[in-house]
Amino acid sequence: MHNKIDVVIMAGGKGERLMPLTLNTPKPLLKIGDKPIIEYNTDHLASSGIKNINIAVNYLSDQIITYFKENNKHKIHFNFIKESKSLGTIGALKLIEHFTNDYILVMNADLLTNVNFEAVFNNFLSKKGDALIATIPYKVNIPHGVVETKADFVTDLKEKPSYTYYSNAGIYMFKKECFEFIPENDFFDATDLIEILLAKNKKIVNYPILNYWLDIGKPEDFEKAQQDIKHLKF
Repeated sequence: MHNKIDVVIMAGGKGERLMPLTLNTPKPLLKIGDKPIIEYNTDHLASSGIKNINIAVNYLSDQIITYFKENNKHKIHFNFIKESKSLGTIGALKLIEHFTNDYILVMNADLLTNVNFEAVFNNFLSKKGDALIATIPYKVNIPHGVVETKADFVTDLKEKPSYTYYSNAGIYMFKKECFEFIPENDFFDATDLIEILLAKNKKIVNYPILNYWLDIGKPEDFEKAQQDIKHLKF
């Protein structure tokens, strides 16, 4: 996989929901156990053979750049993309002048996950998709009988059904040509790009994550991560 994909980690956010922890420290550098959130991701990618990682930075960016200059046990080649303003969750990719490979993995820096990146990539190739969204399945059990209707008429009765919904996990794969739809120097989220691709009838793969995954957005997530990391296997 290492010579088939490029990797971009989005690490430019302010982490406002985690204030005051993020007042003087960028969220990706907040420690879970004994090391920063983002380093779990770079270490995990390195264990998959990845040697080149792009990191998009903005808020307190110098701290992130300095950290990896001083802490790089896997000898990863880091390329830092500095946003002059907030460009959303994927807008900064337009600042990368050259991608080596045709497939790009894009992920948020504030995720704690042991997802198998090799399996994600192989699934993407096998499905021949243009893009892939990793998702978290949520099963919802309805405790009552459900009456399904169309207009004013009943079409079906279902006794205590369950439905599975898929939540965006902040991990994507794209074919390189998808990035032509990202605007120059403008705030643009990954979901904006997915919507454009859907409108153009591109093939978007859903990859349900069955491994551990946690988005560290709120103080309670941060606390949960501190407990979970004691038992988490990568």
